[in-house]
Amino acid sequence: MIESLYAMAGGGGAQGSANPFLSFLPLLLILLIMYFLIMRPQAKKQKERERMLASLKKGDKVVTIGGIHGKIMGFKNNDQVLVLKIDDNVKIEVDRTAIASVLKSESK
Repeated sequence: MIESLYAMAGGGGAQGSANPFLSFLPLLLILLIMYFLIMRPQAKKQKERERMLASLKKGDKVVTIGGIHGKIMGFKNNDQVLVLKIDDNVKIEVDRTAIASVLKSESK
């Protein structure tokens, strides 16, 4: 009788290890949820920002990461440096990657 209990216990353990995929299923589900909630939206934002920076042109009104509002007057160093006019007779040079957003022009 004791031998049959040991045999049953051994048989049950063998059944549990027969499908290791089921033990990793919760981990796979967590990784899948993290991808759709964190990584995918972040990649979309990055692509949108790259498109915005690539489409900058002379005359666009922009805001820098530091909060400076200005108008693009020109480009330098293979279009990597922007010349911003922030006031009459005041121009500064900023790196293209320092642009946080492009302001929409107001139609009058």
